[in-house]
Amino acid sequence: MPGDDEPGSQIPGDGMPADQVSGEGMSGDVESSAPANPESAASAAAAESAAIDPRLAEEREEVLHAQQEHPAPTSPAARALADVPAQPGARKPDPILVAQNVSRRFGGLTAVNVDYLEVQRGTITALIGPNGAGKSTFFNLVSGFDKPSSGSWKFNGRDISGQSAYRISRLGMVRTFQLTKALTRMTALQNMMLGATGQTGEHFLPALFRPAWKRQDQQIEARADALLERFNLAHMRDQFAGTMSGGQRKLLEMARAMMVEPELIMLDEPMAGVNPALTQSLLGHIQALRDEGTTIVLVEHDMDVIMSISDWIVCFAEGAVIAEGRPDDIRSNEAVVDAYLGARRALPKNDGEQSG
Repeated sequence: MPGDDEPGSQIPGDGMPADQVSGEGMSGDVESSAPANPESAASAAAAESAAIDPRLAEEREEVLHAQQEHPAPTSPAARALADVPAQPGARKPDPILVAQNVSRRFGGLTAVNVDYLEVQRGTITALIGPNGAGKSTFFNLVSGFDKPSSGSWKFNGRDISGQSAYRISRLGMVRTFQLTKALTRMTALQNMMLGATGQTGEHFLPALFRPAWKRQDQQIEARADALLERFNLAHMRDQFAGTMSGGQRKLLEMARAMMVEPELIMLDEPMAGVNPALTQSLLGHIQALRDEGTTIVLVEHDMDVIMSISDWIVCFAEGAVIAEGRPDDIRSNEAVVDAYLGARRALPKNDGEQSG
């Protein structure tokens, strides 16, 4: 898995041709190869650093810290979590997703071993943990992109264990990827329209008779335009997705997921590789979706982001859930600190103490 160093998670997302999964198709998301010599590597690193204005990074940090000091009013669903105990496997008042005894093994390596986990409906639930903790592999399992070694999970009370990704998506649970799966040789509008489900024109015989699906196609296009406008991508409507920046592709993928009209969206590191200028826009869209009743589950390593927008946080380590709770609970949880820093790297109690 990119970013978590877990095997078996680099799975093509939405039927994208192989030449777009690697090479030219992903050129906007990840470098295809390392520079040939140290000098060119240093030049590339310097260019990348220079691409981000330090003032933008400072403004981003100020906004995130301001959100933590003056957080927005919590959602009704988040307030329902007030009496939920901060412990692994805690029961929620109205869970939309329930996973039980879910495991994934690769030979002798256990990548995921979740005894019990519930996700509260209508909240932003964050999955955190060090690289290799099993977060994205867990995403792959419950979204149908990988098969578990054992276990079961339910969505809206319906058992969806082992179902394929497209069937789970049709039920209203969709996901995005660490490396965006935009179809680079199609326009932003075409990418959006592909996300709509139940299209009559996608079937062979009806496709031959355009009047049978013309009206539906117009309705889908109108919905796609509305979402592009909402995600500030209307100006890119007729541009190839390959010309978009990494942050714009993240927005496009989130907007395309909304074409399914989902009840739950799983975002895998939505802030990774995003210019600080677009970070606040992404955060605003995530919170707006939550406020409209959509459940958000996200994997993210930026703790400022996690603490500023999350209603509930789940911490993974070595494939298992070691802690759950509200942001204030997680900040002071010794198991979480130990998982990230190690017990021997704890900060000194007094300012005057020197580290050994």
